Amino acid sequence: MRKVLPILTLILFAVAIVIPLRSPQPVEGQTATEAPTTDMDAKTDDLFNGFGARGTPIVECVNEPVAPTARGNGRFEDNKAIFSEVETIADGLGPTYNGTACVECHQSIDPGGFAQHMEFRAGHITNGAFVDAPGGQLIHARSTDSDIVEHISTAETVKAFRVVTSAIGDGFVEAIANDSLSNNVAAQPLAQRGTLTQVPVTEANNALRFGRFGWKAQQASLLSFAGDAYLNEMGITNKFDGFGGRSSSAADAGTHENPASTADGVINVTFPSAFDPVQDPEDDGDDVIAFADFMAATRAPGRQNPIPAAATRGDSLFNAVGCNVCHTRTFTTAAPGTLINGGAFTVPTALGSKIIHPFSDFALHDIGTGDGIVQNAGQGSANMMRTAPLWGIRARNRLMHQGLNVTIFDTIQLHAGQATTARNNFNSLTAAQQSDLIAFVLSL
Repeated sequence: MRKVLPILTLILFAVAIVIPLRSPQPVEGQTATEAPTTDMDAKTDDLFNGFGARGTPIVECVNEPVAPTARGNGRFEDNKAIFSEVETIADGLGPTYNGTACVECHQSIDPGGFAQHMEFRAGHITNGAFVDAPGGQLIHARSTDSDIVEHISTAETVKAFRVVTSAIGDGFVEAIANDSLSNNVAAQPLAQRGTLTQVPVTEANNALRFGRFGWKAQQASLLSFAGDAYLNEMGITNKFDGFGGRSSSAADAGTHENPASTADGVINVTFPSAFDPVQDPEDDGDDVIAFADFMAATRAPGRQNPIPAAATRGDSLFNAVGCNVCHTRTFTTAAPGTLINGGAFTVPTALGSKIIHPFSDFALHDIGTGDGIVQNAGQGSANMMRTAPLWGIRARNRLMHQGLNVTIFDTIQLHAGQATTARNNFNSLTAAQQSDLIAFVLSL
């Protein structure tokens, strides 16, 4: 019997190796080319991918940035400057908020990238279902008045921090067709199969599309994503804020600032109030278009160059242990001219038929690390999280959605649930092989 068990273990490991290697990768069209990449070095100027006009760098007090009026008709340098602008109370900042500028939370290595910043969400369980905290699940860290600094009570037993995600290369992610995402998920082994969620596209009258942005894949378009963040992270109302992010379960969520959940109870802080002097909507939408188009015009994160020998050795191990089942290596974006986002956006040449390597399926999975928060995908998604894209991961050292893990090894050990097989296969490797696989991940 002692001889049989090791043999059975080897057979099971071999099966785990074969299944991921046989999983087909979606490809759209035969004329696709590799997407341009950034070297992820702030000292080099290689972020622009060719979507729209480049323009000239904005110099403060010399030339003011001009916002676009429709997607694609602005200039990259103007949009980048607007992405970096600091908002003030006169602009509509707050009254409760997390950041004063997009770039404050999206900066490393280049504008649009990662950060150590967190957002905080909370709620409680009633009759087995998650319920938002009074005033909304998003609890802001900052405010324009000490009387409305947000606090929660001990009644809110579900609490979750989420670290900021990178937006570099997200224009290519937006351009992935729904069919590519669904075909990829359908090819996954049943036990590891992800869940794609249909979420509203604000600019298309809330037409539904597969979510792909945010820790819960709660947004499907960059315009919806940017409008939601402008409201929920900076407190600035705009015509694109919509309902996609679900920072509150209120029927009119997204149409005004969230009420403040204070130590004295829930306080209405939106205009007209003593806390908000600016009438809604505080932005006419042009800034949101600038944010979306800046993200859309960034190149995909590139690999470490040169690639270390250990990373080259670890490349095949990534597939062998099954990491690539959820961390999908390759997608090809929809062809130029394809209508996406409920017909609201046409894939441009710069983003169409491009081969990208995001190392994510953009689907929700339960791997035992879920935060218990429900947004767009119903109560069954409480403990699911979107597969984190690994491209560009070498630029961050705070890992998983809560940002509390600092090594790839420890992060892998947290993988359970649908990722148990991959974790166990990793732990079956030799120490040298484990080091090589980690080197591969850190070369992305």
